[in-house]
Amino acid sequence: MFVTPAFAQAAGAPAGNVLNSMLIPMVLVFGIMWFFLIRPQQKKAREEEAMRAALRRGDQVLLQGGIIGKVTKVKDDNEIEVEIAQGVKVRVLRAAVAQVLSKTEPAEG
Repeated sequence: MFVTPAFAQAAGAPAGNVLNSMLIPMVLVFGIMWFFLIRPQQKKAREEEAMRAALRRGDQVLLQGGIIGKVTKVKDDNEIEVEIAQGVKVRVLRAAVAQVLSKTEPAEG
């Protein structure tokens, strides 16, 4: 009915072994998540930032709202002017550019 002192003393396990057995899988899970989730997202964000930084006059772009237009003026670091129809120009932020549909080549000379 009662637990004898010999069984009660043998119940403990070393704490360091449990810590090591839980730490290694947690590090492996984090490493796998970083390799398959975080790293590709960071790479895509860098590519999009480079695409927006390389915008020039004459590029045809797709904006976040689904509007297709041609860049007519690059105003500053954050703003561009896009012609969405003949004679209709709108000022948008560079962050609103979702994709560059066609790039123009720089003029020689």
